[in-house]
Amino acid sequence: MKRIDKIFHYLKEHGSNSNIVELVENGEGFTASRLSDELQILRNNVSMELNELCRRGELVKINSRPVLYYDREALEYTLGRKLKDSELVFHSTDELLMLFSSEESKKSPFEDLIGADASLKTPVEQAKAAMLYPPNGLHALILGQTGVGKTLFANLMYRFSCQTKRLSEEAPFIVFNCADYYNNPQLLMSHIFGHIKGAFTGAETEKEGLVEKANGGILFLDEIHRLPPEGQEMIFYLMDTGTFNKLGETERKRKSDVLIVGATTEDPESSLLKTFVRRIPITISLPSFEERTARERVELLTHLLSNEAHRVNKPIRIEDEAAKALIGNTAYGNIGQLKSNVQLVCAQGFLNSFNRNDEIVIDFKTLPINIKDGFFHFSGRRKELQEISEHLEPYTTIFPEQSRTFITSDEYEPNFNLYKIIEDKASILMDQGVESEDIKKFITMDIDVHLNSFYNKFKNTIQTRENILKIVNEDILNFAEEVRDRVERHLGKKLNDRFALAFSLHLTSFIKRVESNKPLKYTNIENVVEDKPEAYHISREIKDEIEAVFHIRVPNMEVLYLTLLISSLLKDQENSRVAVLVAAHGNNTATSMVNVAKKLLGEGLVEGIDMPLDESPKITLDKLTERAKELDMGCGVLLLVDMGSLTGFAQVITERTGIDVRSIDMVSTATVIEAVRKSNILDTDLSDIYDALKDFRGYGGYASSDNDLLDTDAKPHAIATICATGEGTAEKLQGFIENILETITTEPIRVVPIGVHESENKMKILMEEYDVLMAVGIEKPNVPVPFIPLEKLFASDGEEQLVNLIKGRNVFVKKSETGRIAKEVVEDSLGEFLTYLNPKKTIDILNTFLKVLEENTAPILNNAFKINLLIHVGCALERMVVNDGLIYREDRSNFDPAVLDALNKANEAVSKRLNLCLTEDELYYVHDIIQTMPAHSV
Repeated sequence: MKRIDKIFHYLKEHGSNSNIVELVENGEGFTASRLSDELQILRNNVSMELNELCRRGELVKINSRPVLYYDREALEYTLGRKLKDSELVFHSTDELLMLFSSEESKKSPFEDLIGADASLKTPVEQAKAAMLYPPNGLHALILGQTGVGKTLFANLMYRFSCQTKRLSEEAPFIVFNCADYYNNPQLLMSHIFGHIKGAFTGAETEKEGLVEKANGGILFLDEIHRLPPEGQEMIFYLMDTGTFNKLGETERKRKSDVLIVGATTEDPESSLLKTFVRRIPITISLPSFEERTARERVELLTHLLSNEAHRVNKPIRIEDEAAKALIGNTAYGNIGQLKSNVQLVCAQGFLNSFNRNDEIVIDFKTLPINIKDGFFHFSGRRKELQEISEHLEPYTTIFPEQSRTFITSDEYEPNFNLYKIIEDKASILMDQGVESEDIKKFITMDIDVHLNSFYNKFKNTIQTRENILKIVNEDILNFAEEVRDRVERHLGKKLNDRFALAFSLHLTSFIKRVESNKPLKYTNIENVVEDKPEAYHISREIKDEIEAVFHIRVPNMEVLYLTLLISSLLKDQENSRVAVLVAAHGNNTATSMVNVAKKLLGEGLVEGIDMPLDESPKITLDKLTERAKELDMGCGVLLLVDMGSLTGFAQVITERTGIDVRSIDMVSTATVIEAVRKSNILDTDLSDIYDALKDFRGYGGYASSDNDLLDTDAKPHAIATICATGEGTAEKLQGFIENILETITTEPIRVVPIGVHESENKMKILMEEYDVLMAVGIEKPNVPVPFIPLEKLFASDGEEQLVNLIKGRNVFVKKSETGRIAKEVVEDSLGEFLTYLNPKKTIDILNTFLKVLEENTAPILNNAFKINLLIHVGCALERMVVNDGLIYREDRSNFDPAVLDALNKANEAVSKRLNLCLTEDELYYVHDIIQTMPAHSV
């Protein structure tokens, strides 16, 4: 540690916030002699370093004898404000103490506002002029985008008026958002001006309006453009004459000495009456977050992080790249959006560390994907990015006691302790024995519901793996996944989800046959596997692993069946290739290079995306993400780019899609040709291509379908289940599908198990005798019938696919009985999340809620959406039990009345059965979830 840093560290450590005033009052402080003795540094050297620290503005100096020094930050913390440069040198401690006197309380409330001396300097001067104008101030209109702080600014205007004695300390400050009643002008006018008895239907008593309540103070009307023309006329008449009338009165005889401050996000020239605008002499425009200086944006972020550090009482450590992403992700909500994002990332960081005492760490790689996109906001804006970088360290740690005095948020804003919510939920779930990862998933969903101000982050928490666990043991699935990883390493290829599912089903069947002591019947299939040496070698290793892990003997013939299973699952991927995706600036740069490669090497798995110079990097990123998903064949994508923002897209695409993407810049036509040659002709894997070229990443995709139907006249119906042997797993599938069929139709449908090695021949025989509705299993047979892969069947919409295929063959389906899989998934999920309610009894009540909702809105809901909705409502009912309902803090002006009416009816139906109902705020969140549903038929 350098000498100067050692001295500065000692000053900060021993001149703490708690005793700084006591030191000054006693005429004590840090002297060069004391520091010299304590640190064993020559006094002359200490004096030199202390003077240097004073020049940097780090210390406050008292020119007494001896000279005293104090830590500037400690004094600022105690004072509750920043010190000016002219307040860093004093002649005596008494002079310094004057800063703490009552005279200091006269400083302007605007002084603590971030940007008051820079981007907000003009608005602050206008606001002061409006409030000080004799005799009673001037009415004002505040303009600015959503989230720039208009309500806060109006509050500061009020506090400034009180501080300057223009208003008394008891003067009212009334805040009202005109958007709350914009769809009911009569109610809006009644709220502002009041009404007399009988003024309109329902006006049974006289009511005082806000104009009357704000007498002698300030009435702040947010979203003032929502006022109807007659309301604007009444307001400007009040501003002109100081008189008004309540609704139902014909003469303006009432008086109110009130200062009107309005705010709007719209252009006043087009959204307000010209006569109204002319009555407002002061118009104050607040800058957007992007229009703030780089220093201000960093200070605002630091302050918001400091607020969260105070709430959780933990230091927060943020990486500079993460800070830039947060600063860049404010396109729609300015400071309000930044605040929401900060709360979200801090809550997620707290969730990861809630059982530890260490700091909360926020780095770029852990940010939600939509916040990461904020980093690309600076693409092509290097100067702006550089200015922000100058105010950021590689890592910045914000402690709970720092930056307390800046004002950036409205003190009247309703507050909830998100961290307390996390701790309480986590404690309940931990007591129930829920795994840590599951706790994190559940609470993350709860965080999203609390903080969905700007993003719809309600996620589908039902994953295919969870559905698989409904029918196989977790130990077996874990083993199957380990086998999949082993096969991937052995082959150097990425396997799809079907492998783990099919293998776990096969292993489940085999183990049950062994445990039942039934003789294992095998068909002699040795000749089938003679040409599959690689799969046979892997199967031999798997046999040994099964015996070691499950302590059973595996016959040699089982190895042949494993060989069949593995080879059939690998067949889909034999023709897979690394996809090559080329992206470059210019109107046809990328496509031209790709066309050359295709002409030389033939059609390959390669695509080009051109990025016009005036196109936003965000748009290009979205295009590349979609093309990567379309091209990926399971082997990854090589992304070849030229320069600039494109070089950072690979990691983001991988996080968005889960596809392995590698990226290299400075792409050329030769590079594209070589990449295509290695991928399409040499069948090189992604890692080897990347290592060879050092400038690629790739994605590819394909899809196929076969909807040909056979003549079904006079034939009975059948469904084929296809697995490795036609026994065991296929029979288990047979039973599962038969259970579903019992609940959805009364018509006879035979379910026939078939082994994959004989699927083609047996399917043809089966089709001669039956109308084969579909095949379900591990491999699509080479016959013209619809096919549902295993992983699709056990996904959340698997039953829906099965039912639709059956319906398409004119088989009667009982509408009220569909939903078996959805019901099981919801019930099992609620079993994990509910503490007080019984999941088995709750599911019927939830179905009542859903039934009433659908009857009154008539949407077509798929299984995935039903599952999400029912789990959310179930958890909401649990919150009602513990009296811990969510508070809805978003704009309430855009609700669909029809949906709210349907929700209230559904809520009433629940109340009749459970003697418990959702609060209005909880219903608003359910409304928002329904609004996220894709377009539906009515």
